[in-house]
Amino acid sequence: MDKTKILVVDDNFTIRKGLSIRLRANGYEVVLAEDAISATAALIAERPDLVLLDLGLPAGDGFVVMDRLHKNDRLSHIPVIVLTGRELAGNRDRALNAGAAAFFQKPVEDGTLLFAIKKALDVSRGELRFDE
Repeated sequence: MDKTKILVVDDNFTIRKGLSIRLRANGYEVVLAEDAISATAALIAERPDLVLLDLGLPAGDGFVVMDRLHKNDRLSHIPVIVLTGRELAGNRDRALNAGAAAFFQKPVEDGTLLFAIKKALDVSRGELRFDE
């Protein structure tokens, strides 16, 4: 079976690298993007199983990426987890209303993030179990 592929979109190299290391250590395949344009290209080319998305991006923010994702019938099923350094005021509700499966303000604890990834993938695959 293929590894679950996660697209990490963040303009900060250190954050991208750190998330990549942690995700690979937990058995995920990782694709990286640093702005809204490369994120959109990676979504189309790579068809990831899940997206970890920063909101503050060059060439269009994370909301632009989510909008492009949800307007594409072949990609709209991909769950998005927002990881941002932006203020919570309004951004949390806006992200969740735009279709994000979860919203976290950076930094997020590894266990919390991995749990959210598993749950978002379970929901997208129709495998959600309420006893976990």
